[in-house]
Amino acid sequence: MNTTTTTTEQQTTSTNTTPTSITATLSHWILTRHSTRKFLKSPIPPLNLIRTSLQLAQHSPSNSNIQPWRLTIVHGKALTRLTTALVSAASKETPQIPPLPKKFAHYRRNLGALVYGAPGYGLAHDDLEGRKRAVLKNYEFFDAPIGIVVCMDRSLGAADSLSVGMFLQSFLLALAERGVQSCVEVSIAGYPEIVRRELGIEGEMEVLCGVAVGWEDG
Repeated sequence: MNTTTTTTEQQTTSTNTTPTSITATLSHWILTRHSTRKFLKSPIPPLNLIRTSLQLAQHSPSNSNIQPWRLTIVHGKALTRLTTALVSAASKETPQIPPLPKKFAHYRRNLGALVYGAPGYGLAHDDLEGRKRAVLKNYEFFDAPIGIVVCMDRSLGAADSLSVGMFLQSFLLALAERGVQSCVEVSIAGYPEIVRRELGIEGEMEVLCGVAVGWEDG
C-alpha cells in the first residue's frame, strides 16, 4: 500500500493528566526509544497503530503551521520493489549525500563502532565484505515490514526542515509508546530519483529520509 498523508490544522485539547505523570511517561519514552536495526518481517504492526501515531504527531509545531511533512508508507510487494531497486543502486553507485564535515566525523566513527563492532553486528574492522553487506541493510529497511519515506516540498527552507524534524520525533515517540520500533535512515535520500520512480513521488518533493517500522526482533 502506498499512502501519502495529508495534513490539516490540528486543535490541541486539554486533559486531566497530572504534570508529574506526564513528565514520567514522556521521560520514559524519550529515554527508551532507540534505533532498531533488526526487525521481524512478520507480523506487520496493525496499520491503525501507525495512523494513530501519525495523527498524534500532526500536533507538532511547524513554521506558520504549514505542516510541511509528506509521508509515503509502503509495505508488501511495493516495499520489496523499492528495496530491490535501492540495493541494486547502492551496490553500483555512490549515494548523492554530501560528506560530513571533518569536525563531525568522529560522531560517525563512534556510531560505526557500536553498529558494526561487538555491540552490534560483531564484524571485525577488516571484514570489508561483511561491512558492505551490513551497510546494504539500510536500503532493505533492516527487513522491517513497513517503510516510510519522508519528503518536503523543495521550495521550502531550513526552518521548515526543523518542522519536519519535530514532527518525526513526535511520530517516533508515539510509535514507541505503542511498542512499535523504528529506525530513521538518511541513506535512502542518497538515491532520490529511484525513490521517486518506485513510489510515484512528485519531482518537487525532496526526499529527506526513510523510516523502518515494525516489531523488534529480540
